[in-house]
Amino acid sequence: MEHNCGFRDGNRWFRYRAAAIIVEDGYVLFAGNENEDYFYSVGGAVHMGETAEEAVKREVLEETGVQYEVDYLAVIHENFFDENAGSLKGMDCHEIAMYFMMKPRGTRELNSNSYTMGVKETMHWLPVRELDKYKAYPSFMKDYLQSEHNGVEHIITDERV
Repeated sequence: MEHNCGFRDGNRWFRYRAAAIIVEDGYVLFAGNENEDYFYSVGGAVHMGETAEEAVKREVLEETGVQYEVDYLAVIHENFFDENAGSLKGMDCHEIAMYFMMKPRGTRELNSNSYTMGVKETMHWLPVRELDKYKAYPSFMKDYLQSEHNGVEHIITDERV
């Protein structure tokens, strides 16, 4: 069993995560599942001894059933949030995520058969221009995808209530 780069300390939880930004024809790919009322980025925990780039390629393949290639590191995201569901319910969470822009494939066809914590995940192509109509995390995604960038961006969000 692989060990994730993360730990718990009382009611606090930290994790190092790698995530993908996958855009095809004006749509960006998000994941969802029946236990959550929101969409979330494709990706997951980096394993001990694994690079973030290796982790994002592994996670994207696991979640979409498709081998995407990394284009470039786009965002380093520091995210603070309260978890309200699952095994982390009530936890004060701190996550560092590396967001990689993936190379487009020219198709939105996927072969998804992914599970997270025993629950089937579903993949959703959301229109970039209408992301504000969806409860989707990370919250910076719409603005990021609709603006020009020079190099890697460092984004900090605090979703704690």
